[in-house]
Amino acid sequence: MEDFKTAVPDWAWGMNCAVTVSDAECNILYMNARSRETFAKHGDLIGKNLLDYHNERSIGIIRHLLATGGQNCYTIEKGGLRKMIFQTAWRREDDTVGGLVELSMIIPADMPHYIRD
Repeated sequence: MEDFKTAVPDWAWGMNCAVTVSDAECNILYMNARSRETFAKHGDLIGKNLLDYHNERSIGIIRHLLATGGQNCYTIEKGGLRKMIFQTAWRREDDTVGGLVELSMIIPADMPHYIRD
């Protein structure tokens, strides 16, 4: 899906979080600069399949998100950094699931939480 790269606006490339986009067959279509930096040890992942880089539990979640069009959100700590991971399906114009988007952002350990009613 070569035209996907040209359709992504410049703001995605320079965001201060990792943005990774795949199609419905789990092929990686796009990685912004931060995403490429995060996964550099694996080389160029564009065109590679997500499932080749995940364990069985994660593969189950990926398949569920693609089947339901849902989302998954959690936090991790790796290398002394806390991150929030937000994974969501994206939809085509005909409302079918086109694939997944993952945003990974560094968050402070003492991140404030506000209740706004």
